[in-house]
Amino acid sequence: MAVQQTGGAREVVAVQNLREFFRGSVSAAMAANQLAVDHDTEHYVVNLLTLFARAEAFHDPADDSPRQRPLALMLADALDAATPAERMFCLQRLGDVSLFVAGFFADSLQRSVVDLDYYVSMGGGAYSSLSAHSRGTLRGRAFGSVFAELGDKFQPLVDVLNDVRDQAASTSDADVLRLYEVWLKTGSRRAARLLRATGVLPLDGARTEWSH
Repeated sequence: MAVQQTGGAREVVAVQNLREFFRGSVSAAMAANQLAVDHDTEHYVVNLLTLFARAEAFHDPADDSPRQRPLALMLADALDAATPAERMFCLQRLGDVSLFVAGFFADSLQRSVVDLDYYVSMGGGAYSSLSAHSRGTLRGRAFGSVFAELGDKFQPLVDVLNDVRDQAASTSDADVLRLYEVWLKTGSRRAARLLRATGVLPLDGARTEWSH
């Protein structure tokens, strides 16, 4: 099943095929965010959402804790990997988890020690490193360009997944402030678009001043 928002109210909608549901949602969100990616990259994102819709796939079975392993420890796992194959697996896991959390749980990150920009930095860096480390390998020939595009367009893809999660713009004061904070920290085009929809005009000079 999936949740859709209709006229301000949420309703549960039966979905026969979760992958097809995500395929349509991702395609619509990419169009709304004016983001173009390679077909294989879009396919990868759809498969990731379908996989992580199952809790047992999202949470690492190697961890005893039900909480997700911190990104810093996942990066340490990649750096300490004994083999190139293990390093690539760890980097892919880091990128996948970062993208999913930033896309679907961005609002909850404001209550955590690290915020959305941290996930964007870690996830984008992981995919870019994975693309570089996989060159010359069978995996690299199959997915190298996908990982490179995921790294290059990580933040816009987070915007896409935000829209997949919730197509409707928020209008409460707290939500507007959160959108503005996300835009300041990441330059999110989606956040800027939703801010404009609420009557707030984000100015590039504000981001430049904030980043310094």
